[in-house]
Amino acid sequence: MKRRIAALLLALLATQLGSLISPAYACGCGAMIPEGYARIGVERETSVVRFDGRTEQIVMRFVVRGDAPRAAWIMPVPGRATVELGDGEMFRQLTWLTRPEYKTRGYFWPRDHDWPFSSTNGDSVGAALPGAPAVGVVGREQLGDFDVARLTATDPDALRNWLEANGFKLPDGLAAELKPYVDQKWEYVAVRLAPRQQGKPLTGTLDPLKIRFDSDRLVYPMRLSRLAKTPQSLGLYILADHRMEPASAIGGAEPKVTFAGEVTPEGGLAALTGGKPAFLTAIDQEFPEPGRIDGDHELRATAADTPYRKVIYQGELITVGGIPAWLLTLAAVLFALAVTAATAFTLRRRRSRTASA
Repeated sequence: MKRRIAALLLALLATQLGSLISPAYACGCGAMIPEGYARIGVERETSVVRFDGRTEQIVMRFVVRGDAPRAAWIMPVPGRATVELGDGEMFRQLTWLTRPEYKTRGYFWPRDHDWPFSSTNGDSVGAALPGAPAVGVVGREQLGDFDVARLTATDPDALRNWLEANGFKLPDGLAAELKPYVDQKWEYVAVRLAPRQQGKPLTGTLDPLKIRFDSDRLVYPMRLSRLAKTPQSLGLYILADHRMEPASAIGGAEPKVTFAGEVTPEGGLAALTGGKPAFLTAIDQEFPEPGRIDGDHELRATAADTPYRKVIYQGELITVGGIPAWLLTLAAVLFALAVTAATAFTLRRRRSRTASA
């Protein structure tokens, strides 16, 4: 019965989004599904997560590639959700807050770009850095390019009758992956994506969406990524009271912390934290084989709020008064050798004269 509910629920989502769809790709925290035989893939998923112990907010942004003019995106959530457009400026602010620290590290011997190996004049160019019980439509909003439906389903028979009357066929793959969420009585955010310009394919960076729901634990849904056909890349910025970490790698590469430290958010980030300082943890993770993903990310506080910032060392030739130290050292060694040789020569001549006298 629960499997039937999962299957019928997914078909309902497809109907709410206005097209008959077939699964081809998934993104990190939901299913990205193109219309018909079109193709769409998520190259990068970046999300800002705010958790205060009671409420979780996720602002997510996708970079997509493909030829689909329309697509559906489905995300399971553990509680009743509200959805609105996110502020893209916060991602630029986060990039600045988590930027690496650049330090200079001196080196002694000249390298390829140093004299005498380089023929340049010294200039260099560097890279810049329940009311309706059977089929529940909790809410529906038009947010920019997004048609958002928030759904529940409790009566499989009503769903089946409705779907049969409308001629919809369920894709099997996503139905199996939805079953654990049905078992836990999660709800769903279903989004129809379509560019304002008719016929233009969905490609590039999409506008961010902000989803908010009550939760007693910090969870980031990932299970539907198992259906992805290409490697997935996930970036998470977590704003909480402490430094956070994933409980496990859930089948991906080991998560890498790229920043950890207390920050005072501004602008859109301040709206997430209520203007209060928060501990920011930035995590990157790769999923070379998405089919190995075995659950959702659950994030927990680390034993200590140890700060971390990536350090990038830039080499600089050691100089003394503008003269390379290696050159001064070489000159000193040559001078010392010359003095030693001259002294030895002088001593030999004196000995020779003494012997002949």
